Amino acid sequence: MSSDETRMWHITVTVAGDPHDPDEVRAGLERLVEERPFLLTVRFQEDRAEVRYWEQATEILDAASLALRLWTEHRDSAGLPQWEVIGLEVLDRDTFTMRVDEGTAPPPFAGIGSVRPY
Repeated sequence: MSSDETRMWHITVTVAGDPHDPDEVRAGLERLVEERPFLLTVRFQEDRAEVRYWEQATEILDAASLALRLWTEHRDSAGLPQWEVIGLEVLDRDTFTMRVDEGTAPPPFAGIGSVRPY
C-alpha cells in the first residue's frame, strides 16, 4: 500500500464531563447526527457519550486528529455539552473486521445514526 493511499479507519470517540439533562444531551447528539450523517452510532448518559463512525484518511495520525476535533468542531452548532475527549480508538478496517469475527469488537448497535442511552 502506498503512503498516500486513502484507507478506512473505524473510530470510537468517548467524551465526558459534568452531568447534563439527558434530554438535552440527546437533542444535541441528534443535531450532531444531522450535521455528520455518516455517524454509525451514538450512545450517551448524563455525563458521557460515545460516537462511532468510519473515517477516511491516509494515515492513522490523520484519522486520529480528525476524530479528536469532532466534538469541539460541532459543540456550538449542535449544542453539545462542554465535555472533553477521554477516550479514542482508531482501528484499520482489517483489525476491526478481525475483532468483529472474533466477537471482541463492541457489539453492533441498531440502526445507522442511532442515538441511544448506554
